[in-house]
Amino acid sequence: MSSVWFTADFHFGHFNIIRYCNRPFANSQEMDEAICERVNACAKTNDTLYFLGDFCVGGPDRVIAYRKRLVCRTIHFIEGNHDRTARKLQHLFASWNLLSEIHAAKQRIVLCHYAMRVWPHHARGAWHLFGHSHGNLPDEPLALSLDVGVDTHEFRPWHFDEIQSVMQAKAKARESASQAERRAALADLAAYDQEIGI
Repeated sequence: MSSVWFTADFHFGHFNIIRYCNRPFANSQEMDEAICERVNACAKTNDTLYFLGDFCVGGPDRVIAYRKRLVCRTIHFIEGNHDRTARKLQHLFASWNLLSEIHAAKQRIVLCHYAMRVWPHHARGAWHLFGHSHGNLPDEPLALSLDVGVDTHEFRPWHFDEIQSVMQAKAKARESASQAERRAALADLAAYDQEIGI
């Protein structure tokens, strides 16, 4: 059975990203090798990988070479801000979008390179997965959103089941917070009623 994976922000060939994001690599070749190895160990040939932007730096030959190093045949691409060259080679990927709404295991998921405060169907339990922030954006513990970039997950992709576990914990925390807010509102109402003599 095939698996569904999510990731972002490879930045293949981008030496400066090591310094910008404090990545634990001596050079871009070491970084590229580690990311390819970890992605290929997870996302197998017949799996599906959703890549949420910032693939590589360099010309078309670099895009082609890096794509060939990934064994997963079905890679859906959500464009990031460093993907101008890759945009010219969309045929190397199963699909290409700026924003995508998908369903995986009956779960609605909104995919974008950038984090959003609200997204389609967020109030109905839709998830939002993003990259771009390299793990530097503070998590919203009650929002069903997650940075799936490689910097957040030991330079490997997130499996759907891992994300589902995170989202279930967030949904439970959100429900607890909602119940606490309702109790506080009822207590305030009761205090007001008592104050005015109802």
